[in-house]
Amino acid sequence: MAEAAAPPSSSRPGITVRELLWDRALGLDVRLVAGERGLDRRVAHARIQKSGLVLVGHTHGLVPERVQILGETELSYVNSLPEAAQRMAADFLFSLAPALVLVTRGVPVPPALVDGAERTGTPLAVCREVTSTAITSLHSRLDERLAPRTRIHGVLVDVFEVGVLLLGKSGIGKSECALDLVKLGHRLVADDVVECDYRPPGMVFGEPAELLRHHIEVRGLGILDVRELFGVTAIRERKRIDLVIMLEERSTDGNVDRLGLENRTREILGVPIREMLLIVRPGRNTSSIIEMAARNELLRATGKDSSMELVGRIDSLIIRRPNESGAMAAVVPPTSPPKPKESGSESPFESNAPPPVLPRPSGESGPGPGKREGNR
Repeated sequence: MAEAAAPPSSSRPGITVRELLWDRALGLDVRLVAGERGLDRRVAHARIQKSGLVLVGHTHGLVPERVQILGETELSYVNSLPEAAQRMAADFLFSLAPALVLVTRGVPVPPALVDGAERTGTPLAVCREVTSTAITSLHSRLDERLAPRTRIHGVLVDVFEVGVLLLGKSGIGKSECALDLVKLGHRLVADDVVECDYRPPGMVFGEPAELLRHHIEVRGLGILDVRELFGVTAIRERKRIDLVIMLEERSTDGNVDRLGLENRTREILGVPIREMLLIVRPGRNTSSIIEMAARNELLRATGKDSSMELVGRIDSLIIRRPNESGAMAAVVPPTSPPKPKESGSESPFESNAPPPVLPRPSGESGPGPGKREGNR
């Protein structure tokens, strides 16, 4: 499986071998066999390597900053070698200064590997778990510990399982809006400081700063403990950021997109996330609008875009044909033929000319056809 590359704009921090091996969240039964002097070496790559070919002198693609895995197959090969060849293979492996060599399945480590690790100060550890389990645990933990991170001033709320990041200048009402959403049954993730980290493939998660966890600042009230006020269902420890809403205060809407056709995004750790601009005014129910934005984002995730569908229906009613000058003109066809007007009103299908004069029957008085009374 191809590896998901991290965003180029961020750098990966390192973690020491000591921190990795003694991390309880790693979930592996690990014991150190040799190389205690090298516990401060740093693991700087989230992917491990299982390159048994290095034991025969093939080093292409080996990255020392990765954790090197030796399984039962590799150790059975080492045990099949003569003692001198074992020492030669061990010297070659540890001369590359790997950050950590981990033996899986609890297989006994050949003395040549133990001596080479101790001599070069390379950490050599053994775990009881099988290779696949060890690799999964290492990847999961290293993805979290080595993930690119950034800190954003804003508020993160879980609205209908949509991670909504509220941004805007200080005092515009981000925290008050988040408090309204919590009262409506949604969940607060972080207030004021949002710690963001990248996760492959192309996701950004947010969580609160440790000191501010579960707390929210409301101007005039001070610091509030949301968990104590509303219970554990009103908070969430961590959430993926799906939508960014920028709160702005303007006297007029200006160039605000009223149809929802503008595709705005904001990059966080190299990941483009959909962004909306929301104008804040006194009396406007901002929290309800954010709820609707979250619902609409759920629809967009299923492939339904109400704005584009409406524009598509309007375009389908337009017929384009050349006008007198040869240019294309848009004409909306009538939906039904014109109806005649009621009696007594002029109809567009009737003539305005007077009716013809008919001849009178014999014996009747009055002017004859074509004659006037004054010409008698």
